[in-house]
Formats: sequence, structure tokens, C-alpha cells
Amino acid sequence: MKRIEALEVLVSLTSRHPVVVTCAATSRELASVKDGDNHLYLLDSMGLAGSVATGLALSVGPSVPKVVCVEGDGSLLMNPNVLPTGGYLAPGNLLLVLLDNGVYASTGALPTYSPRIDLEKLAAAAGWATRSADTTSGLRAAFEELLAVPEPAFLHARIEPGNAEGVEKLLIDPVSITGRFALWLREAGNAV
Repeated sequence: MKRIEALEVLVSLTSRHPVVVTCAATSRELASVKDGDNHLYLLDSMGLAGSVATGLALSVGPSVPKVVCVEGDGSLLMNPNVLPTGGYLAPGNLLLVLLDNGVYASTGALPTYSPRIDLEKLAAAAGWATRSADTTSGLRAAFEELLAVPEPAFLHARIEPGNAEGVEKLLIDPVSITGRFALWLREAGNAV
């Protein structure tokens, strides 16, 4: 499964969910599939998507559909503390989708530690409900299963290395991204 294919599946499943997205190629590719007002792209903030999503899930409370975090393995490994923190604080309305390609795709495919460190087991040990997938149908099924769990959820999706061809840079002003995301939350009845 390519990252863009995984993102196409996630777009089809998250129109009602606030989505916090890691930086670089993941944000660009998601915006190329569908640039939604419910997407909070964390441009140039590697390692922070899980923390922002955890804080958002805690602040909006259980009345909002699950906050979805789209994270990469390299980014998660820059801030692995999000797993024990999320497990300890236990927001039941948080679903972290890890798109794990085993490399830092935006920096010339330098390898990450994910081929040797089982991030799904790390999440489970910290108290997250976990599932894994390596196909688009498996991703869809695991995502739908995790929507029903009462604890923080972690979906480990193995994807192929590489970036989608021909995807433009995401040049939206970060202040505008935040403003439209906050407006989307208010209009959805989920004021923070």
C-alpha cells in the first residue's frame, strides 16, 4: 500500500472527524487527495502531531467523533512520549493512524528505527487499543473497528517507501489553516 492510497482511504472515513496531520509529504499528499477544513496540517512541526491530537481529544471531550491523527514513523520516533502520555491520559476519542514506511521520506529515504522497534507493541504496552494493516481494505476494516473502542486507539499501517509523484507543495498560510480548522470545529458543534 502506498501512502497516497492509505490517505485516500482515510479521507473517505474522516469527513466528520477532526484530523491532525503530520508535516511534509503526508500533509502535501493528503491535501492533494482532499484539502478539508477538518484537516489541521502541522507544517514544519515534526514529532508533534500525536501531542496536538491528544490535547485536542482531551479538550473537545467525548462528544466529538474521534480525533484522528495521521502520523509517520519518523515523526513518532522523534516524540515517542506521545504513546505513554496518551495511554496514561486515556482520551477515548483519539485514533492515531501511523503510516509506517520505515524511512524519513522527505530527507532522501534515510531509514528510521521502525523496522527494528515494534511501535504497535509499544502503543499496546502504554494502554492503547491497537490494530495493524498493510492493505487498503485492511486499513478500512481496522479503522472502523477502532472507532468503537473506549480507549485511545493506534492503527499501525505499513506502507511502501516513497512519495507520490507530481504533488505540489502545501503553501497554505499556517494561520489560515488554524483559523479554518477552528471554524470547522465550531460549526460542527465542537467548540474547543
